[in-house]
Amino acid sequence: MEKYYGFDLGDAESAVSRLGRGDAGEPVILPVRDAGSFITAYAQLDSGALLIGESACYDTHAVRRALRFKSNFLTDPQSEKDVRAFAAGVLGELYADGNLVKNDDSCFYIGCPAGWDRAVRERYRAIFEDVGYPPSRIVSESRAALISACQSKHFQVGYDIMSKPVLVVDIGSSTTDFAFILGRKEVELQTAGEVRLGGGIMDELVLEESIRLSPDADRVRRALEQSPPWHSYCEFAARRLKEQYFADEAFWADRECTRTVRILSEDDVKLTLRLDQAIADRVLNKGAKQLNGRSFSQAFIDSLHAVRQKIGDTMPELLFLTGGVSKLKPVRDWCQSVFPEAVVITGAEPEFSVSRGLAYSGRIDAQMREFRREVDDLIDSSIVERIVENRIDDLYRRVVDALVEPILRNVAVPVFDRWRDGDIRTLADIDGVMQKEIEAWLHSDDAQALLVKPIADWLKPVAYDVEEKTMPICVKHNIPYKALSLNSYFALSDIDIHIDAREVFAVEELTWLINGIISVIVGLICGGSGLAIVSSGISGIVVGAIGSLLILFLGKDKMQQMFMNADILRPVRKLVPRAHFEQRVERLTEEVKASFQSKLEREKNAEITARMAAEISQQIEQCLSRMAEVVEVPL
Repeated sequence: MEKYYGFDLGDAESAVSRLGRGDAGEPVILPVRDAGSFITAYAQLDSGALLIGESACYDTHAVRRALRFKSNFLTDPQSEKDVRAFAAGVLGELYADGNLVKNDDSCFYIGCPAGWDRAVRERYRAIFEDVGYPPSRIVSESRAALISACQSKHFQVGYDIMSKPVLVVDIGSSTTDFAFILGRKEVELQTAGEVRLGGGIMDELVLEESIRLSPDADRVRRALEQSPPWHSYCEFAARRLKEQYFADEAFWADRECTRTVRILSEDDVKLTLRLDQAIADRVLNKGAKQLNGRSFSQAFIDSLHAVRQKIGDTMPELLFLTGGVSKLKPVRDWCQSVFPEAVVITGAEPEFSVSRGLAYSGRIDAQMREFRREVDDLIDSSIVERIVENRIDDLYRRVVDALVEPILRNVAVPVFDRWRDGDIRTLADIDGVMQKEIEAWLHSDDAQALLVKPIADWLKPVAYDVEEKTMPICVKHNIPYKALSLNSYFALSDIDIHIDAREVFAVEELTWLINGIISVIVGLICGGSGLAIVSSGISGIVVGAIGSLLILFLGKDKMQQMFMNADILRPVRKLVPRAHFEQRVERLTEEVKASFQSKLEREKNAEITARMAAEISQQIEQCLSRMAEVVEVPL
């Protein structure tokens, strides 16, 4: 695609922006009916012509007109027809002004409330397709606002937003959407139970106050009751007045901010809209029937508290306000009071942030498709497998160093105690018992916990090798290289590269280890260099003497064989000192490690190595895939 359009169709106002594939600056806001932000209204004239924008509110030749219809899309079938008519009118204006050319290689990204589900979004998208729009996609308005903030040079939040919890507050005319970004994922939160909480309520309250203060209050009320479109237009004028006042409250502190509207109806009348400090205080803090007796400030603060409760323990560090009402300083103050730990920011032109974010979404999606394709090509290749295979021996060494001593302490010594207590009948039986116990322990949480540090240490150089391959992909697509940095990923989350400890120890290593342990026990019974270690006390001396005589007559090998199959009396077993066994096992630890390393160098188990390398590579590739998916959220 060469051009990406963002269409923010709001309940009260709308905006359209465009971004070229190679454009370096921000998306351009396209004027519709000479207005960057134009009223969401259309009128069907008796001539058959279709008007949109401000003039549609009061044209006397209208046979059908509609305003503020998007907020009813989920509940009123007529709203769908109104959206269709308005969308057709906007499309016609874009073609008429040359801002959109037929058969251009372009697409539209159209915003919708965060709470709309997939089925509703598809129904909404089909409307634009039927009207004749280029290929269109529906995107959450809160996501678009966040994208706009990330791309804005004004904020300088950019990619860093990935590592922070962020709350987006999109204040529309009818509703307020909350989107929470946590753990690199967007968690959409609706309006915390409010059916209707948006800037439009404030517009209604400003209008009501102005009518109450008008000397022609009765005539104005009668005129607006007779003409709902004029009522909506006066609300729009009240909105502009409200934004003007709250944009610089200090300036208007000792002045009255006014705007006069001439209502063209059967009873032609003028209404002066006004705002000063006293009126503004009533608008924000006086109970309103639209909010079941609560004030706007209280309703908004209540919603913020409800969102805070839904979020849970992890509070946002950044709170991004968007929508026309976000210009109001009181709104910023309310957000800061409920989320004191967050930095509250608002764009210079919040009324255009969603539209611009939608246009950015188009270009970013195209970039992301190319980015994901290249990442997938890397994953599908054998590059990661080769990196892992080249360093697999180092992993073996680290794991063996971490596990041999715990195996002897947690398995060998308890098995020895069971033999001394008579639970294991013969030394020959230890072989099978030990193998089962070692395999069970290697599968335990304790063994897996001991693997975390050696795996983490081993992963660092592996991650750097992988980054040498991912960095060029990130640079090519203007994405910070940390987006695919395994080291950064592991620092932000638990190590989720899992290795089965049992696979590191092949059967040969387990057999050697078990034989070594049995040999230690036999050596303790028979004695080393012909000296029986069991000789402790009078009975020990007797047993030791007998053992020495048996060795003399039978020979050491036959003596050991006899002991292997003998059901030695428990009192005799108790004579084998546990402390001596533990000391010999400590010396055995280094022997096992040295033997394992030597065996690894001489005769690696190719099958196990290949399987481990493949499994580890697959897990690393899954991490890369997850990280690639995450990039789409903040960009």
